[in-house]
Amino acid sequence: MAARDKASEQLNEYKKSKTAPDQITTAPGAPVGNKNAIQTVGPRGQVFMQDFVYMDEMAHFNRERIPERVVHAKGAGAHGYFEVTHDITKYCRAKIFEKIGKKTPMFARFSTVAGEKGSADTARDPRGFALKFYTEEGNWDLTGNNVPIFFIRDPMLFPSFVHTQKRNPKTNLKDPDMFWDFMSLRPETTHHVTFLFTDRGTPDGYRHMNGYSSHTYKLVNADGEAVYCKFHHKTNQGIKNLTGAEADRLLGVDPDYATRDLYNAIADGNYPSWTTYIQVMTFAEAERFRFNPFDLTKIWPQGEYPLIPVGRFTLNRNPKNYFAEVEQLAFSPSHFVPGIESSPDKMLQARLFAYPDTHRRRLGHNYLQIPINCPFNAKVRNYLRDGPMCVDDNQEGAPNYYPNSFSGPTDHPKFLEHKFTLSGDVARYNSEDDDNFTQVKTFWQKVLTPAMRVSLVENLVSHLKNSQDFIQKRAIRNFHQVDPEYGNMVQTVLDKVKKSQGASL
Repeated sequence: MAARDKASEQLNEYKKSKTAPDQITTAPGAPVGNKNAIQTVGPRGQVFMQDFVYMDEMAHFNRERIPERVVHAKGAGAHGYFEVTHDITKYCRAKIFEKIGKKTPMFARFSTVAGEKGSADTARDPRGFALKFYTEEGNWDLTGNNVPIFFIRDPMLFPSFVHTQKRNPKTNLKDPDMFWDFMSLRPETTHHVTFLFTDRGTPDGYRHMNGYSSHTYKLVNADGEAVYCKFHHKTNQGIKNLTGAEADRLLGVDPDYATRDLYNAIADGNYPSWTTYIQVMTFAEAERFRFNPFDLTKIWPQGEYPLIPVGRFTLNRNPKNYFAEVEQLAFSPSHFVPGIESSPDKMLQARLFAYPDTHRRRLGHNYLQIPINCPFNAKVRNYLRDGPMCVDDNQEGAPNYYPNSFSGPTDHPKFLEHKFTLSGDVARYNSEDDDNFTQVKTFWQKVLTPAMRVSLVENLVSHLKNSQDFIQKRAIRNFHQVDPEYGNMVQTVLDKVKKSQGASL
């Protein structure tokens, strides 16, 4: 047999670790005498309801799938550690950053966004980039994507946006009309759409892509001084992407390409790593900035807000079990630690609610007691009790009300959140026309090479061609507002494709 990779050899590796097979047991731990047959009256007779060996397994089997994530359903993850390499304590008091050389255990999960659990790793799709840090002050979750921006800036549109990435409710098929109708009607999506249809829309595995918080956060130092911040994670393996043709080929050959690549790299001791940076903006700068600095469809120019190095994280251990450690993994941007807080970013504010809400539905009320989600480096003491699937000691005999006279946990003002002032009229503000094209123009003119532009347009047309003519015209109008060359190139290639399709009929 030809040499096999570590992922393919996993079962053989397990066999080598065992001196002999273990005794089969039921879930309560009783040994099983025969696992090949159900209990019956004679060889052809009736089945016994008393056969707990069968009932125990069948009842569990009927329930062994939990709801998949609405987005980011398919992913891969690994354990690792974060190490501080540069001092940023003047910006942030979080203990994870308290000294150079400090290491904090962590877990990373990478994912595709729109597809279901069985979808291909090589699909043209944003990639999730979520990090969980197990700090002494509790778990800090830093969620993000492989793109520094997002399609929309107002969370009211998020459910509709996700629906357009999923399946037509009538046909159960991906629908280009749905996709391009929404994108063309909401021109703020043009920035992310342009990025998505470059070759960065199909990364060459998870190890060769950057990660970004995308959202703006707030950092608070020991003196109570605050700044706004964005996080960047630069791959130390170098960025590598697949062409559309390469991605399509792998879809048929190895749809789990990125998952396999990450597993095998770590199993072979080729540990992937990323260098973490921050961008910092003062409150005064945010007030007078030329656009809304909390607009998730825009970047902060690095020429004005340069990258400040912070540290490096390395992934060096594969999960022992995918379901236990990746499928049950739960992130939320509301999982902060002292020194890291939210900003006025509307999309972030909405996600502070949405993430833990969906975890409670998917995993249960006590999802933070699941080992992979448990803040094991911190001592959890609070007044939360009971609920389904409470599997820890439920805080034993400690009082479950506050305040109390019986030594229950208490608060301390040193952990108070940053104090700030708000003013303004409460209303629904339509941000549809908040300069949707300037940064896309910069990306087109100054970042993309001529060859990259050609690839982008070809990738775009390969998808856009399947939508209706009136939707195509509206999408091209948006591209034309970015740069006439951009719109003209898309129109020219689309016309050629249509002509070719007409000739073949």
